[in-house]
Amino acid sequence: MASDDTIREQALHWSVRANDPGFLDWEAFTAWLEEDPAHARAYDAVSSAVAEAADLAARGATANDDLALAPPTASRRAWLAGALAASLAAVAGLWLFQAERRDLYTVRTALGETRSLHLDAETRIDLAGGSEIALDRDDTRFARLEQGQALFTVRHDAAHPFVVAVGEERLVDLGTVFDVRHDAEGLSVAVSEGAVQFDPEGAAVRIAPGEVLQRRNGASDYTLSKVPAEQVGEWREGRLTFQAASLAAVAAQLSRVTGIEYAAAPAGSGTVSGSILVAPLRRDPAAIGPLLGVSVKADGGRWVIGAR
Repeated sequence: MASDDTIREQALHWSVRANDPGFLDWEAFTAWLEEDPAHARAYDAVSSAVAEAADLAARGATANDDLALAPPTASRRAWLAGALAASLAAVAGLWLFQAERRDLYTVRTALGETRSLHLDAETRIDLAGGSEIALDRDDTRFARLEQGQALFTVRHDAAHPFVVAVGEERLVDLGTVFDVRHDAEGLSVAVSEGAVQFDPEGAAVRIAPGEVLQRRNGASDYTLSKVPAEQVGEWREGRLTFQAASLAAVAAQLSRVTGIEYAAAPAGSGTVSGSILVAPLRRDPAAIGPLLGVSVKADGGRWVIGAR
């Protein structure tokens, strides 16, 4: 995966060429734009700076330039290269400035609460209980999931893709419905429609429909596995499915969705698999025992689950 600096240099190269009246290589240019959403963003940002540099170059040309058909002198080439480099630096600075100037506001949900946030007519975020998300008042194509779980239904725009920040990672939509969970257990990204690119400037992993990427907190590696597309975001419909999940992960999910405090037994080990409806648990929190084959006992105001 190319670095940000490399992408900006490529964007500068294409912007200079595409603005040449004799440019014909549109097929290669289009292929580069479609190769990565970051390419289109970089091209848009660089184009205005390149236009300004070209204008400076035109104003610096001699009045009888039309008579000089030989290649430009070394000093002229050096001047133009310097102008373009300055433009590139200005664009990089602008990107940093935009990142720093975000006007964020936070939306939180209580355990057991769900909330739908409509960012535009075709973009919605469903926030699970016990979650916190930061949104930008000036940019409806950005969100930062601080903790919890959210289902994103996103209108795709190749020129301005939707970006989700999760800790140190970034997720970029490729036309998408995807579920993101970020809690004490780690990070999970599951896709039901379209695709998501995980860590576009690093690992650049494409998560396709019916796939889930998982990474435990503190781990540098991740796993990519299959998941039925219909299970992605099913918590909105009052169902939870676990596949070889730790007791701590099960307790966290149950607490988030039901609003009832569940906890894993201190010495709890093993994994849990199964699919359950949430509604019966609100009537009887101990019903999780026979449903998932775990032990359950009341401990003050919470329910402790362990292996049988």
